[in-house]
Amino acid sequence: MMNNPSPPGVLPRRTLLAGSAALAGLGLAGCGAASEAFGGKTTVKQWNLLAGSDGAVMTAMHEEFTAETGIDLQATTFAWGTPFYTKLVMGASGGNAADVATAHLSRLESLSPWTLMEPYGLDEIAEFGLKPEDFPADVWEKCFSHDELYALPLDTHALINFYNRTVCEQAGVLNPDRTLLETHGVEEYFDLLRAVKEVTGEYGTSLDTNAGWRQFWAWYRQQDGEWIFHEDGYELDDDKALAAIDVMYRMADEGLCPRIADGAQCAANFENGSGGLVQVGNWEVTRFRAFNEAQGLDFSATEMPDFFGNRRTQGDSHSFVLPRHNTWSAESRAATIQYAAWMIKHSLEWGAGGGHTPAYLPVTQSQEYQELEPNAEYSGVVDNVQFDPAVWFSGSAARLANEVSLVLAGVYGGRTTPEQALEDIKGRTQTLVELPNPID
Repeated sequence: MMNNPSPPGVLPRRTLLAGSAALAGLGLAGCGAASEAFGGKTTVKQWNLLAGSDGAVMTAMHEEFTAETGIDLQATTFAWGTPFYTKLVMGASGGNAADVATAHLSRLESLSPWTLMEPYGLDEIAEFGLKPEDFPADVWEKCFSHDELYALPLDTHALINFYNRTVCEQAGVLNPDRTLLETHGVEEYFDLLRAVKEVTGEYGTSLDTNAGWRQFWAWYRQQDGEWIFHEDGYELDDDKALAAIDVMYRMADEGLCPRIADGAQCAANFENGSGGLVQVGNWEVTRFRAFNEAQGLDFSATEMPDFFGNRRTQGDSHSFVLPRHNTWSAESRAATIQYAAWMIKHSLEWGAGGGHTPAYLPVTQSQEYQELEPNAEYSGVVDNVQFDPAVWFSGSAARLANEVSLVLAGVYGGRTTPEQALEDIKGRTQTLVELPNPID
């Protein structure tokens, strides 16, 4: 990991904490001191895009933060995806956005952080007990742009593999401890799916055929595939891309997965027993827990299977960014950073409730987290998450994933061959490359 210096242009620590001796060396245990120093009247405005079950977990954490610190946190949730990022860019452009926003780390570059966001100082976050070594190196490096720290990671969330223990036990694909057998290579995994399909009578696994980007990027990156963009084009390994797409084609062609299933349907296929496994985001643990309580579903989850020699998977990270401000007091900035640090240090609750894997290593490495089920079983995903390609039209809810997924839906549906799909993807990608970046 490169040695990133404290970014220039941020408020120095002496200015930030002047007159607040109680804040010196403040870690999370002393976070109430900030509100005392500010007279209990400091307000922090937060924007996020978490309207699902994980949004409910964040709301509960916000209430705990306010009760513990006395800081007035005002959080607003916007529609997921493009509406949120449009709002964030427009607000930051005018210097009138929230104090802090929850954004996908894969979208950092598309937010033009050097013009629309404000950097953190390493000395600032250290005041609240955060250190670079507290985070996975690969995730931490993604938080930098132009050698400045623009994001603090809350979690990693990724495509993982849920499995129905009852079905898989009948199929003979569980270990003695009732964990899923680990397979190596495409053929071994297909054999496992065939055994599961014999039990379900319908599918081996279910997945979202409208969001094929996730599988494509996971299997392409398992082959060490790179997708590098430059000003007038890109570099993509055709052979590796074709191999990833061929897995989709074969899986659907053999009936090991549905030809057509959106996110809701693919989860329902798992709940109703049509598929003994399902590849979805780790946040779906909340849904499956609720189904288990209501109707019974003996399930667990593990990482993405090894298709091409490792268990890399597509994923992202929710992170805290600081939109540019026209004016910002030292007290408000300190309270804002205190909020981000508090959420990160309390992310055991975020992981347990929302299914995401905390990025804060003291949490994920703790005995308490390692006793969570099924979270601990897929906790290694933090080292295998593969972020989307680095280009302005890439990342969660961005154009690249949407365009590729449209093509891959045809592969799953049997309407498009892998070769045709690859050519279509390349053509659509070149069109995106030639578009002007709207925030340049």
